[in-house]
Amino acid sequence: MSKRVYCTAQFTPKEGQEEALFSRLKALEPNTLREEGCVAYRVTRKVENPFATGESMPIVFHEIWATKEAFEQHCQRDEIVAFFEEECLSGDGLVEAYNVTLYED
Repeated sequence: MSKRVYCTAQFTPKEGQEEALFSRLKALEPNTLREEGCVAYRVTRKVENPFATGESMPIVFHEIWATKEAFEQHCQRDEIVAFFEEECLSGDGLVEAYNVTLYED
């Protein structure tokens, strides 16, 4: 068994804010990809497809981290803390709802 962990971070933007939120999340990629322990970090948008009809929020980060500790260090970075404070927890943010989950293999 590997020590890798897999994070799925889902976001529902406030009405009319999908482009702004996607851009804000996309801006987090370059610095995160340089972090020690970051294996993959990609923000994506949901697409409609008859072979994938499950429910999900419209914007999803797919992340792979070498260890749980690397993931936890990432979550404490100033840039990530500021994103959640400004966009998710503030009433003025771009995010209507979010869900962050962590998995291991």
